[in-house]
Amino acid sequence: MSGSEPLFQRVAVIGLGLIGGSLASAMRRNRLADTVVGSDQREEDLHLGQQLGVIDEAAPTVADAVRGADLVVLAVPVRATRSVLEQVRPALEPGAVLTDVGSTKSSFVADVEAVFGSQGALVIPGHPIAGSEKSGIRAANPDLFANHKVILTPPDNVSESHLRRLQALWEGCGATVLTMSVAYHDEVLAATSHLPHLIAFSLVDTLAGEDENMDIFRYAAGGFRDFTRIAASDPVMWHDIFLSNRDAVLRVIDHFTHDLEQLRTAIANQDSATLLRVFSRAKAAREHFSKMLSGQAYVTNNSAKQVRFRLQPGGAITGDIRVPGDKSMSHRSIMLGALADGVTEVKGFLEGEDSLATLQAFRDMGVTIEGPDNGFVRIHGVGMHGLQAPRGPLYLGNSGTAMRLFAGLLAAQPFDSELTGDASLSGRPMGRVAEPLRAMGAVIETAEGGRPPLKIRGGQALTGIHYEMPVASAQVKSCLLLAGLYAEGSTSVTEPAPTRDHTERMLAGFGYHVHRDGATASVSGGGKMTATNIDVPADISSAAFFLVAASIAPGSDLVLRHVGMNPTRVGVINILRLMGANIEVLDEREIGGEPVADLRVRSAELKGIDIPEDQVPLAIDEFPVLFIAATCARGRTVLRGAEELRVKESDRIQVMADGLAALGVETTVTPDGIVIDGGQTIGGGTVNSHGDHRIAMSFAVASLRAAGDITINDCANVATSFPGFVELARETGINIKAEGSE
Repeated sequence: MSGSEPLFQRVAVIGLGLIGGSLASAMRRNRLADTVVGSDQREEDLHLGQQLGVIDEAAPTVADAVRGADLVVLAVPVRATRSVLEQVRPALEPGAVLTDVGSTKSSFVADVEAVFGSQGALVIPGHPIAGSEKSGIRAANPDLFANHKVILTPPDNVSESHLRRLQALWEGCGATVLTMSVAYHDEVLAATSHLPHLIAFSLVDTLAGEDENMDIFRYAAGGFRDFTRIAASDPVMWHDIFLSNRDAVLRVIDHFTHDLEQLRTAIANQDSATLLRVFSRAKAAREHFSKMLSGQAYVTNNSAKQVRFRLQPGGAITGDIRVPGDKSMSHRSIMLGALADGVTEVKGFLEGEDSLATLQAFRDMGVTIEGPDNGFVRIHGVGMHGLQAPRGPLYLGNSGTAMRLFAGLLAAQPFDSELTGDASLSGRPMGRVAEPLRAMGAVIETAEGGRPPLKIRGGQALTGIHYEMPVASAQVKSCLLLAGLYAEGSTSVTEPAPTRDHTERMLAGFGYHVHRDGATASVSGGGKMTATNIDVPADISSAAFFLVAASIAPGSDLVLRHVGMNPTRVGVINILRLMGANIEVLDEREIGGEPVADLRVRSAELKGIDIPEDQVPLAIDEFPVLFIAATCARGRTVLRGAEELRVKESDRIQVMADGLAALGVETTVTPDGIVIDGGQTIGGGTVNSHGDHRIAMSFAVASLRAAGDITINDCANVATSFPGFVELARETGINIKAEGSE
């Protein structure tokens, strides 16, 4: 932030221990405040802080430090907070922000309300998740918060402008800022910080009392030393924390004690299945710990970072590649494998956020799943009626497919469940699955407008129905067929146009009969599934970006291996061929009931077409990149009958039109489609992907025919469907780089 205006004029830091001193030092070094004034009850630390350059000024009293400050930071022991607030109150300026750095928030808010009468819009509690074995002003480190998280717990009536300034201050210190409620913060910290410290204190104290304690500590392995290191923390501080966060700590101790007893019983009874289930679930949770705890996306904490793509124009697409596994099939392989009897092995599983969210949700319902390890997953099925009630809401990240299919699977389970997702998923309509499920007897609550979260009442008896889908949707069809597995009688779905049939094919692969009669698919409830092995082909939706890229970039010649060629998914190939694309289908074969082939695509002169409406459902996910193909074609391309595009991760018709406009390309948007006159110059510029992975990747392809550099903002969600996209795009010839960690 060097050279920019400071965020605050005068910051008062009350308490110059490790955290307070490090924050003061970071603010000074990064010029986040004009003046940093410190106050501490230890006079020698106060003067030392000034001598060491940690603070600009040393104030003799708390009131002297606070007077005139536009930000006041309390970095004092938890039990001292109220008395310090009483000293702060008479000197606090009317427009000043008041925050703290303590690890319990409920007690801080209670102290504020006791002293001030209410919390107020400018009181924003905070908690940096950072520390050191050293303490005191001499340990102050301006880099302490770099690459660490800071949690803010603002009140509902918070001043948004002041919250943004406080967030910017912590980010200026190198931290990633998350926000959550006070109560949730204290529950999370009780589980992830307070309980581990309590266990470490107790374990070391127990072992120190053993007769052989010297040998125990002498021969202890590194893992023991690493874990018990936290037992060297300040006893007085942790005494205060446990008493201040008593209720949350007691709840998590009770929960942990119950689960520990279950493990003891499993060991005593030689119950290997329970041990494997718990250990594999814990391993997966540990690998994605911070993201799961903050309630963000499963692999990458998308809301806490900004990823942008920068692309230079030109390039030819060449090589021999295999894109990641099919996302639709990856979802379904986990779902059906979990409900089958026996062990299902999956190869080619897509290790993207959406699929991993589905995998974790089944772990949360008691299914043992090993992996993924380079696309290999082993699922220990629990049978049709073996799922267990999850401990809390099932978080599905950005995956609309997972949420809609889970709604069908969970509608007849004996337990209550709740399906949640990220901000993008929480804005997408779920009424079109909730309504027919209710007609079958399900009890489902949604938020306003039929949006998530979905709260599903357990113990409902479902009855089969016949449902005529008003709009073609594989997700709605699959949802109802999965609910039909548990319904009395037959459940049938008629679609107005063909949609992907992975659910029907995979159910048959697991030995569950699906009756098909033209546009109608039906199942009868009460059957069972038997484990099988699945080889997930490469996702044609991911291959589509390279099919278009090689078609529009002169001099291109690319081979795509092991691509899924399900007839309900090949609309993108059919449409590109109608436009004149040079695509060869090689080595056609069938693996696990799904057709697969290699594709060779070479550059071609494309022409505009009226896209046949019967192809629209077969290419619904590929239209963003097909719009790029249309822009590079000769003549006019017209899309009709694609209303479904407006309720994807974004309104893909409008967002693509806006992005093309930002690059100088004119289009005509219609209620159910778009008209694109090809041959226009794609200029340089900046595009907002609105967090939609397919929008971001489509404009990356557009750079091949652009006249200038393209910047694409909000690209973190590319990991939801295509992990490693940037590296593969660069390997084949696209001039792309990602800023921020992908």
